[in-house]
Amino acid sequence: MKQIHNDMRQIFGKAIEAARPVRTIHDILSCSEGMLTVSGKGPLLTYNLSGFSRILICGAGKASAAMARGVEEVLGDTVSGGIVVVKHGHTDTLSRTVIHEASHPVPDGSCVLGAQKIYECVAKAGKNDLVIALISGGGSSLLALPAGNITLDEKRTATDILLRSGASIHEMNTVRKHISDIKGGKLARAAYPAAVLVLVISDVVGDNLDVIASGPFSPDNSTYHEALEVITKYGLQESVPTAVMTHLTQGSLGNIPETPKPGDSVFENITSRIIASNIVSLEAAREEAVSLGYNTIILSSSIEGDTAETATWHAAILNEILASSHPLPRPCCILSGGETTVRVKGNGLGGRNMEFTLQMARHLRGKPDAAAGSIGTDGTDGPTDAAGAIADGGTVNRGNAINLNIDDFAARNDSYHYFDKLGDLIRTGPTNTNVMDVRAMIVR
Repeated sequence: MKQIHNDMRQIFGKAIEAARPVRTIHDILSCSEGMLTVSGKGPLLTYNLSGFSRILICGAGKASAAMARGVEEVLGDTVSGGIVVVKHGHTDTLSRTVIHEASHPVPDGSCVLGAQKIYECVAKAGKNDLVIALISGGGSSLLALPAGNITLDEKRTATDILLRSGASIHEMNTVRKHISDIKGGKLARAAYPAAVLVLVISDVVGDNLDVIASGPFSPDNSTYHEALEVITKYGLQESVPTAVMTHLTQGSLGNIPETPKPGDSVFENITSRIIASNIVSLEAAREEAVSLGYNTIILSSSIEGDTAETATWHAAILNEILASSHPLPRPCCILSGGETTVRVKGNGLGGRNMEFTLQMARHLRGKPDAAAGSIGTDGTDGPTDAAGAIADGGTVNRGNAINLNIDDFAARNDSYHYFDKLGDLIRTGPTNTNVMDVRAMIVR
């Protein structure tokens, strides 16, 4: 079992490495004789840098500092300056771009200040400037600029309520975009008419540009009416602050301008490209698992839904392998990715990856040749210092031996302390990237 744990940690390590921002930037950006070339998925792009008065870097998200380092390494002294807003601790060494650290996942005053600085940076760009925008997961919280009469505390309360409701990232961002003065294409409006190259590391299922970091440079397909529908769907009308409900209601009535939509002229000088996503990490994890001798498949990079239910059907696949060697013969590794949600009912500490692993521990009990684990590729699962955890067939019994009742910890959503006491947390530290979660099941 120790070998399985070691193999799983090695597989997870390769998944994270594949999404490292500096590596991905160098894979797609090159500069020669004053021409910037952008490759990767999509048509080849070229920019004649001599045609621009200034080249500015701006960005937000857990990976934006590392992305900025990659851009600075490619472009060197041609970069005029800029700013990136990152989660506390997700920093890097930059020479021409200012790093502003802020709070995540619940925004505070540092997020408002960072958002104001980003807005000012792009708003000052003119038609002869090139803005290189670096967007990654976490940008929604880090760019907090409340709209209308909404205060930061009210926006923060709404965000916290949504985080605990079980709403998907798509649903959360529909609301966030409509209570913000910077998200949902509003940075594109501020940057117009400058040329903008948007480089994106995706942390959402489907890689939708309008959802990643709430799409500050992307057309917004959602509406105020849909934001209200999210609030209603989860029964949050009475708990969401009145100012938020009033703003969304006034917007749905047409009394507040909508976010910029597809076809708006503010997007005519903007080009966007996704440079890393969950499937890239899963493919790297698969290669590593195969090299370790496991028959390996990727189930999907687009798994959403309730975390406990996700664990249940993953366990069903594991049981089928044990019973019939389907879909793969042993030894095997089953990989999946995406981003599930946890409906928080207790006051414990954890995140969706540790919650998945805690639920899997119950299903694994008594299966000596099987293990399962899950990590957040950003290195932080929920408000903790751990990326995730690993469980195996002996986890529950080892917990019982030191008076850890797994049902009690599950009822309190206290997966962090359960695995911490067992020594089965995965701690990577901030990885400076974010392409959602990677899960693995191993059967020997």
